[in-house]
Amino acid sequence: MAKWGTSSICAKKNCAHAAMNARVGPLWIARDLGLFAKYGVDADMIFVRSSPLIVAAMSSGEIEVAYGAGPAAIAAAGSGSDMKILSAFTNRVTYDLMVRPGIKRPEDLRGKKFGVQAIGGTLWMGAILGLEHLGLDPDRDNINILAVGDQTALAQALFSGTIHATVLDGVMSRKLQQSGFPVLADLNKANLPLLGIAIVAREPYIQSNPQIVQGVMMALIEGAAFALSAAQKPTTLKILQKYLKIGEGEAEEGYKDMAVGFDRKPYASPQGVMNIVRLMKTRNPKVEKVKPGDVIDDRILKRLDQSGFIDEMYARYGGK
Repeated sequence: MAKWGTSSICAKKNCAHAAMNARVGPLWIARDLGLFAKYGVDADMIFVRSSPLIVAAMSSGEIEVAYGAGPAAIAAAGSGSDMKILSAFTNRVTYDLMVRPGIKRPEDLRGKKFGVQAIGGTLWMGAILGLEHLGLDPDRDNINILAVGDQTALAQALFSGTIHATVLDGVMSRKLQQSGFPVLADLNKANLPLLGIAIVAREPYIQSNPQIVQGVMMALIEGAAFALSAAQKPTTLKILQKYLKIGEGEAEEGYKDMAVGFDRKPYASPQGVMNIVRLMKTRNPKVEKVKPGDVIDDRILKRLDQSGFIDEMYARYGGK
């Protein structure tokens, strides 16, 4: 069994994230449990409100590593950026496709209003892939895609009847189900490739600081193993409560969403990249030229995997 100690490298590095939900759990766990320091990285966590802003900050050198900016990195690659996706913890659509009462079949969505957070965003991509899975096409079937706002706004719009359908994380969909709103499709079961939570860095930084980048990845992989451990669940819930400023019940709901779709071996999916390219190019033609090999750099992840590190972490914590 491989033994893992700390690296001798220690540098203050900025690690940014754009999401504010339970799937950021491994990052917060790594910070609170001292896992970055364990692997030789002195890291500052910075919350940035959108992935494109993270990519801009990385381009200017203000941020070295990002958590969750995969689609934005792909968009940047279309303009010649040197962003690389080192790994991805989620590689498929995990939303529930929620509808108004009375909508029972996919074809009932024809001519209806479908809410998303923003046209071109990750939730929009998940919605389009979900509709495709059900044999629907927004243009052909006259489905009106509307930018409504975040998932709270989407849930409210569905409840009030402003929209007829949307896709939501389980923490939101379960509340609507309790009020009689049906799940037309559990998209997590459909295995629709879509790159989600990813670790991103610029190629020059990776080349110049391979040990630091490896330390960041080791800390996040151990954080994910801890997060998925039933034995460590009480601590994970407390960390989610702390950062999300929520109660125990809400943390429990968020925990369920965090566990859904997380990959034990977090290799970025080439098919997930290609789906993003296919959907994004309708709004950004430059993205069409991007190939998975242009943006995925999983050499460090492969070394960690082949050395036994990932398996050791899950064996240690008893995760999935």
